[in-house]
Amino acid sequence: MNDPVADPIRHVALPEDSHHLEWLVTNGLGGYASGTIDGLPTRRYHGLLIAALPNPMGRVMMLNSLAVQLKMPDTSRISIGWVPPNLRQMRALELTDFRLEIGLPIWTYQGHGITIERRVVLSYSHNTVMIVYRLLEGGPARIELRPAVQFRGHDEPVSTAIPEAYPLSALGARLELAGPPPLPGMRLHLSGERTSFVIEPLSVPDLAYSTEEMRGYASRGQLFSPGRFRAELVNGTCTALFASTEPWETILTMTHDETLGAERERRRRLLDAAVPSARTDTGAELVLAADAFVVRPAGRREDHVRARAAGDEAWTIIAGYHWFTDWGRDSMISLEGLTLLTGRIAEAGSILRLFAHHIRDGLVPNMFPEGASEGLYHTADATMWFFHAMDRYLRVSGDRRTLIKLLPILRDVIEHHMRGTRFGIHVDPDDGLLTQGAAGYQLTWMDAKAGDWVVTPRRGKAVEINALWYNALRLMTDWLTRTGDPEGARVLHEAAERVYDSFNRRFWNEQTGYLFDVVDGENGINDPACRPNQLFAISLPNPVLAPNRWKPVLETCERELLTPYGLRSLSPFHPDYKRTYRGDLLTRDAAYHQGTVWSWLIGPYIDARLKVRPDDFVGARHALDGLIEHLGQNCIGFVSEVFDAEPPYAPGGCVAQAWSIAELLRCLVITERR
Repeated sequence: MNDPVADPIRHVALPEDSHHLEWLVTNGLGGYASGTIDGLPTRRYHGLLIAALPNPMGRVMMLNSLAVQLKMPDTSRISIGWVPPNLRQMRALELTDFRLEIGLPIWTYQGHGITIERRVVLSYSHNTVMIVYRLLEGGPARIELRPAVQFRGHDEPVSTAIPEAYPLSALGARLELAGPPPLPGMRLHLSGERTSFVIEPLSVPDLAYSTEEMRGYASRGQLFSPGRFRAELVNGTCTALFASTEPWETILTMTHDETLGAERERRRRLLDAAVPSARTDTGAELVLAADAFVVRPAGRREDHVRARAAGDEAWTIIAGYHWFTDWGRDSMISLEGLTLLTGRIAEAGSILRLFAHHIRDGLVPNMFPEGASEGLYHTADATMWFFHAMDRYLRVSGDRRTLIKLLPILRDVIEHHMRGTRFGIHVDPDDGLLTQGAAGYQLTWMDAKAGDWVVTPRRGKAVEINALWYNALRLMTDWLTRTGDPEGARVLHEAAERVYDSFNRRFWNEQTGYLFDVVDGENGINDPACRPNQLFAISLPNPVLAPNRWKPVLETCERELLTPYGLRSLSPFHPDYKRTYRGDLLTRDAAYHQGTVWSWLIGPYIDARLKVRPDDFVGARHALDGLIEHLGQNCIGFVSEVFDAEPPYAPGGCVAQAWSIAELLRCLVITERR
């Protein structure tokens, strides 16, 4: 038996303004806790309990913040961490250390003869958060914890009105706050020595959420505090506040030590299950980060009922925190890194079966909106990525039963694309290439849209769509052969051969020495923009581009698109290139795929690079250095969605993105193979 791996620990160098650094803990349902390291809320999504509830509620902000003070024997008061302005004391402990231990955040505060530690843990598969304060040195002291709330939908603005008070009932150190219908109430419980709750309603005046202001959203809002919890602390003891939407019998089942111990043990099992090269160091950090995105869709009861009736479990992938739900494209791209390399084979199969159930008219859902049970289908590539994810899963699992179960669905997908389906998605009978496009829709992964303005419509025959189409035809040919349908395999083999010939004839741009981004686009124009999409013609398991053209395409992408944090979405030499991803929604959308660096694109780049330079594992590994360093620079332990196109490559978008983690982990594993 292998010895257990050591718990990964990441210490963070604290800048002077540590509200620029964020942390995130999740609960396996899509719920989470998140904030800045110094506690100052800057986003509408910062809170200690964002619960994942049954649809149509979706995710809900339950517990926004916790103001904490120590009352010393001389009656003086000392603040711990961020405290609202109307509660702030003259004296405060200094944050001297922040670290992740096995992916869980720990703060250490010191000063005035006191050292105190803070931990935040979410109970897995429950909407329960536990905040623990342990006195390490000094004391005794009386700790007071004042919760502040603004019950609202996950995406509702911070300006959402709140009542003068939420109805409450209290008994000892237990409190129930009633939420406005249809939201549930929240139960709070303090464990420790000589605990109590003092009813003392207080309005927290307007708070300024700086990130919301910078992003062009409502940025000022109020909170309500019903009172304060109290407990005694002496050296070596702790107190823990539980906040939850669960029944009391669930909340009180485990002590704070048992809750922490159970979560640490669960995370250690995750590391034990991962591929060997991902059980320590950076690989281990990424395995723990991957866990944040693999969730049971708490809101969609129907998916759970259907899966359990078949002896299965419903699983999906959250595309990014804080605001994304589960997206088809992101789930399929992320599946290998988030599940197969982490040993979560059963979850991978369940994800594929769940999305297969939701296929309509030959299309995988683009995304499931917050609080909705039915998906939206405006995507041309998510379905093609499904074939890729299925191939990756079958190679690891050998799950012939799932292949046989899904094969009729996959046949139907191919047929829909051959004869045409929604949004103008169809095979052009003249050359066998896949074309797509409908007015007002953005169907590729470059999907920014501001009002009626589709920023990068890419209507026509997009380069990566046809690379994926060719890959899907090759995979389907193989599966039909293996399951005893030689005639069906022959038809698709001929279709694939035609795609290969047409692709190399139509997409190669002799003038530039790389691939067109779109051919037969609007007004019949071929788009010569240099974008990273052309890499998929090399990187996929069945590359559609002729090998003699791999090198110039790769070298062009390295010269014009490669950065330390991924690839630019457009060459700096293009007139539409944008250097930064900043400002209000319209400004950001205008830059989203017009130069902005996408970290997930490091995956196809490494795949293409190793095909062109198959012995250069060292060079490929060094290409990951910037993203590995980034794990300690923004949302600690995670990888951001996007970065500015120019130095210093400031991160933007979601602070924790599924496919960014998945592709970095996958690249780390493949570049360590010798």
